Amino acid sequence: MADESSSRMHATTILMVRKGGRVVIGGDGQVSLGQTIVKGNAKKVRRLAKGAVIGGFAGATADAFTLFERLEAKLEQYPGQLTRACVELTKDWRTDRYLRRLEAMMLVADREVSLLLSGSGDVLEPEGGIMAIGSGGNYALAAARALADSELNAEAIVRRSLAIAAEICVYTNANVVIESLEA
Repeated sequence: MADESSSRMHATTILMVRKGGRVVIGGDGQVSLGQTIVKGNAKKVRRLAKGAVIGGFAGATADAFTLFERLEAKLEQYPGQLTRACVELTKDWRTDRYLRRLEAMMLVADREVSLLLSGSGDVLEPEGGIMAIGSGGNYALAAARALADSELNAEAIVRRSLAIAAEICVYTNANVVIESLEA
């Protein structure tokens, strides 16, 4: 009998850095099924709310698309209120029978706030303006924290940190998608 964990979708590294009046979210493009890379150029970072919000996801792809759609609806209901929209989404995520089964995490940001969202009801602001999720998230987070005080801007930190994560984490590749906003 095959190990259940070997058939689960693994992957990703999503990193968010807020520095120098800019917020940047970057993610790799690898999707793995067990020990096999099934896609190398997935787009896990995108713009929402007519470009006013950027977000990235880690977890099951279909679940993430569902959550992005739900977040879009909350952003329409609460325009310009990212925190409120996220709190309302995570309330639904925790209490709705269907949504509770979704396996994903999200990083989202607008010009003012950066947040991590999870199905356990977490709506967290990053410490020091840096946060990461996914299987390679801790590698990217460590690299970004080490680079935070350097001369590099937010985008350069995200690119370099994701490259470092790709060198270490087998579920992360160097095919990176970046989105950014001026603060």
